[in-house]
Amino acid sequence: MFTMTATLHRTGTTAAVIVTHKRVELLKHSLEQVVHQTHPVDWVIVVDNGAQPEVRDLLTQLAGERAVYLPSRTNLGGAGGFAYGFLHALALGADAIWCADDDGRPAAHDTLETLYAAAEAHRLHEVSPVVANIDDPAKLAFPLRQGLTWKRTTAELEGDFLPRYASLFNGALISAEAMEIIGVPDYRLFIRGDEVEYHRRLAQSSLKYGTALNATYLHPDGSAEFHPIMGGRAHAQWPDNPTKRYFTYRNRGYIINQRGMRKMKLQEVVRFGWFFLVEQRDPAAFTRWLRLLRMGAREDFRRP
Repeated sequence: MFTMTATLHRTGTTAAVIVTHKRVELLKHSLEQVVHQTHPVDWVIVVDNGAQPEVRDLLTQLAGERAVYLPSRTNLGGAGGFAYGFLHALALGADAIWCADDDGRPAAHDTLETLYAAAEAHRLHEVSPVVANIDDPAKLAFPLRQGLTWKRTTAELEGDFLPRYASLFNGALISAEAMEIIGVPDYRLFIRGDEVEYHRRLAQSSLKYGTALNATYLHPDGSAEFHPIMGGRAHAQWPDNPTKRYFTYRNRGYIINQRGMRKMKLQEVVRFGWFFLVEQRDPAAFTRWLRLLRMGAREDFRRP
């Protein structure tokens, strides 16, 4: 199999890309951590899906000459926003792109430096930090599987590196050359699942990637969406509102029909059949879920 030489190294240039939509106060906390990293960030790119002047002013105030403001009068979602930001970073000549969002932030000023150190030690094309609960950093923001067990706290994690696992786009560092192979996120997915589909491309490539367990990115808790089923041996994702559920399940239907994912189709039906029919006893919800899954399989990307 063709392999690329790892291209993440501290001597290259770095562009941070942050996507925001009408959350200026949250964005401020993210930017304050990004601009004060011990490893220099050469460009701080903010894709503003709300096209708010106050976002531009905040970015200029905090990032100064490094600020790159990209307003969009169309809400591109997370997927389109990161695609726009990634392409702009590549056009500027960035050697690596560091992802962030407006409601999360690096846990420390040396997070980026730690990611680069891990990338060099393990010769990686992509490296992610651990994503911890912003309100209780001892807990993980999302369940993480290491070995055969699911972890929910940082204390349960073993070692300092987890190969072939990445949480995109929460603090992930990706080389520009890797993007020649995996491209940029798919705008059609809009929100929910865009990072899963991007991870699928990463997993299908010959690129080396993983998670530095000694680097942390803080994010609002998302573990409540993942309901343990079958005695904790599996999880079913149940977002807290209809819009999130629409995009989550519709996009999932597309993803599990792509190369490298189709073996998950039966698992998906079993897990959600159990969740809706056995635990929730809600056949109508199972039917709605199945309809959304089929929409994704048909690549019907209409928005609700």
